[in-house]
Formats: sequence, structure tokens, C-alpha cells
Amino acid sequence: MRHTQPAFFAVRTASMLVGGLLLATAASAAPAEESNARLISRSLDSAARQYSGMLASVQSKPGFPRTVENGQVKIVEVKDWTAGFFPGSLWYLFEATGDKKWRAAAEDYTARMAPAKFDKTHHDLGFMLGASYGNGYRLTKNPAYRDAMLAGATTLVTRFNPKVGSIQSWELWKNTTWAFPVIIDNMMNLELLSWATQASKEPRYREIAVIHADTTLKNHFRPDHSSYHLVDYDPQTGAVRGKQTVQGNADASSWARGQAWGLYGYTMMYRETKKPEYLQQAHNIAAFFMNHPRLPADKVPYWDFDDAAIPNAPRDSSAAAIVSSALLDLAQFSDKQLAQRYRSFAEAQLRSLASPEYLAAPGENGGFLLKHATGHKPAGKEIDVPLNYADYYFLEALLRLKASKN
Repeated sequence: MRHTQPAFFAVRTASMLVGGLLLATAASAAPAEESNARLISRSLDSAARQYSGMLASVQSKPGFPRTVENGQVKIVEVKDWTAGFFPGSLWYLFEATGDKKWRAAAEDYTARMAPAKFDKTHHDLGFMLGASYGNGYRLTKNPAYRDAMLAGATTLVTRFNPKVGSIQSWELWKNTTWAFPVIIDNMMNLELLSWATQASKEPRYREIAVIHADTTLKNHFRPDHSSYHLVDYDPQTGAVRGKQTVQGNADASSWARGQAWGLYGYTMMYRETKKPEYLQQAHNIAAFFMNHPRLPADKVPYWDFDDAAIPNAPRDSSAAAIVSSALLDLAQFSDKQLAQRYRSFAEAQLRSLASPEYLAAPGENGGFLLKHATGHKPAGKEIDVPLNYADYYFLEALLRLKASKN
């Protein structure tokens, strides 16, 4: 919902061992053949061209572009968890360019998100409303956007179970064995609740966010600070019933986007609460990701760090975009040495993502920006395709890099 923070905070972690991984070995930035300013300008220009074309082709259709399927842009309904990312990207283009055509398009697609704020079957309201209404409110201060966000936060907390200490993720589908599933992705919905407390002065929203983050910190992570995808709880006692994956390679594997959600989520929760354990966990996850022996040289991860097919496994550009954005945020709260490592790594990721290998040529890729994302490989869905959330976090990372102080 925001990509800048006015204050910088220092922590005493410059040369520490985190989870057995030495942060000092984190990769440095790629050779600077291109300045950051040029990288940002070129990438945003490309984004404007691509989205102009895609907008012209989809705006008359109901729904939201999500990916490319069978050579065509796939349009999804408002109930899809990714629906808010397209209006969010339009808001970022308006922020980057000041061009009123992007504001008009963003307003159009944000208005289409209205039904989501009352959808009690969804745990992804932070994604859906934060990217759309959240960025809209940040940039325009439209009071109707504020009201929509508060309504969505009130809806989201109906999924909170105080015995478990978490917000339930998915519904209990037919024949499911889960009783109260919670996925690591759910960390990303907590910013909506923290914002709601600031906006309404009602503490319960942030209190629930903190309880959920604490429960996730306790149960989702392994000793090396990698994350399980899903933890299932007993809704009556709060006891853990099982830990597994759905979108990863195996229950004990490290699904790349799951690690990215955790890094982004705990960085954000530290920003919002200043609880030191959240900052420490963000450092831990960053060290796991940055120092992983199976991270490719271009720093765009395979979809799962433990896929036996590596180096022939699919990449996930969405995970790289999320991590680069999160690291630029985390740098604000780190001492000078760590901050530089995080920025250098994020810059290297963005240089890879902005290269012809990942950034689509004009008119290609259905109008989306990034190639080579992976959505749900175990289900055989969205493998080596563009994804709207990859674009969203790529644009966010570019704007964060532009705003950062090196």
C-alpha cells in the first residue's frame, strides 16, 4: 500500500551469523553498465508501452487480466485473489508518470473491486484491496477509498480465530482434510489491518495482525528459517495438526514465492509495529534466500529451491520481484553495511528482471511486463508465464529503488 518510509532505523546485525548463514557472503551488485536512474526510466517506459496496449485490448471486458493462457490474456473475476494487482499496477504507473490517463484507468479498475470488501470467504483482502484501493487512497486521499479499506478490514477479521491465533486462509473445500488452514501468503494481508488501526484508531485490527504474525513466526518456520507453505490447526484448541505444501515441490521443500511472502510480510510488520523479533525474522529469511546454494547467478530463483530438476526447473520471476521490493524496504531498518548488501542484491535482481531475458519486448507477452513466472506448478497451472502480481511487485520495487537513499 506504500513504498516509502521517511525514517531509517539501525540494528546491530552487520556481521552476524543468521540461521547458520553468514550475511557477509551475500552477493554484491552486478556490474553497473547502466545507472539506476536509466534502469528505472527504461523499465517504466517499457511498462507504460506494454500496459497501454493491454489496457486498450481488455478495458471493455469485465474483469481483470491475470496471465496469458493459450496465447490469450486470461481475464478473472473480482473474486480472484489476484484481481487487485492490475489496478495496483495502474496506480503505480500514475505515480511514476503523473499521466492522468493512468489515474482514470486505475479509478475504473479500482471501482470494479468494490464487491471484494464484503467477501467473507476470502483471506486475500489485503492483496485485493491494498493494491487497488490502498494505492488509490495513498495517491488521491479519496475518502471513498478509505471507507472501502475499512470495510474490507472489518470483513477480514471475521476469519480470525482467537484459539488458533490466526486468520483462516482457504475455505474448507469439499473432501479437504484441513480443519483450519493458514498459509504463509496470509502475512501479506496484515498490512490492511495495521493500516485500519491507524485510520480508525481502533486497536483490534492491529492486535489481530500481531497475534497472527506471532503464531506464524512460532509454527511456520524451520531451523534454517525457511517456511512451510501451510500449517493446519485444530480450531477448537489451536494445536498444530500438520504442516505441508500445496504450491511447493514437497512438504519439506522451500517454495520460492513462499519465502518471498515471509520476507516481505515480516519486514512490513516490523515497519508497522517496531517489534524487534519481526526485524530479526526478516533478516533471517533474507539470509536464507540470498545465500542459498541453489540460487541462480542472476538471482531469479527456481520456483522451488528443492526441485530435483534444478538446473532445468522453471524460474519464478514473481518471487524475485517480491524479494527485491522487500529488501529495499528492509534496507531502511538496517545498519549501513547490511542496508548496502540488501540494496545491492535487490538492484542485481532488478537488473536481471529488466534484461531481455525477463522483460518482455514491446507488444509481446500479452502486454504483461515480466516473463518466466510460475504460479502453481504442482497443479500444472501457470508455468513459465506472465503473472499480474509479478508485474505489480516489479513496479513497486522500481519505485522503491527510485525513492531509496544509497
